[in-house]
Amino acid sequence: MGKPYIRLDKNNAAVLLVDHQTGLLSLVRDIDPDKVKNNVLALAAAAKYFNLPTILTTSFEQGPNGPLVPELKEMFPDAPFIARPGQINAWDNEEFVQAIKATGKKQLIIAGVVTEVCVAFPTLSALAEDFEVFVITDASGTFNHLTRDAAWNRMSQAGAQLMTWFGATCELHADWRNDVEGLATILSNHIPDYRNLIHSYEYLTSKK
Repeated sequence: MGKPYIRLDKNNAAVLLVDHQTGLLSLVRDIDPDKVKNNVLALAAAAKYFNLPTILTTSFEQGPNGPLVPELKEMFPDAPFIARPGQINAWDNEEFVQAIKATGKKQLIIAGVVTEVCVAFPTLSALAEDFEVFVITDASGTFNHLTRDAAWNRMSQAGAQLMTWFGATCELHADWRNDVEGLATILSNHIPDYRNLIHSYEYLTSKK
């Protein structure tokens, strides 16, 4: 008997951006730091496009972790922002959990730095409370492939789905006909090769 295909539903999903802080991003080595930042901003752009409730959180900003990446605050000026005073697992912060539950959504799309802590801990905690969790792997990062793979295995074995921002965006969109230009804009802004494809398409269609 096949397993059910649990797909992302834009009407039932919220986005959690956990500890994308300037200091922590400097630790990322399993993916190029510029690429992970691009991917984080792509995920954020998709969250805004689909009007998904988005929650921002940081850990111990006054320490070496540093402040939140400023682009995220600019993109979500009105979103809940929880600056955790010390809790390493964001789920241990009552304000963070209350903000999630206040959305009324049961699907959580999560990304953060570093993967085996800032992503894995709240992911496992959310799964224990019967949320469906979708981890955006390429908008998260850590020290090396060994620690990343251990975290991915732990989360997937607990029931999390591992995705990329591109896969999540396409699954949320579901059908090109919903809005060709809207989806193409997100993809073009964050995938150079896709921008070339779109430019080629626009050139060819303009000739008809």
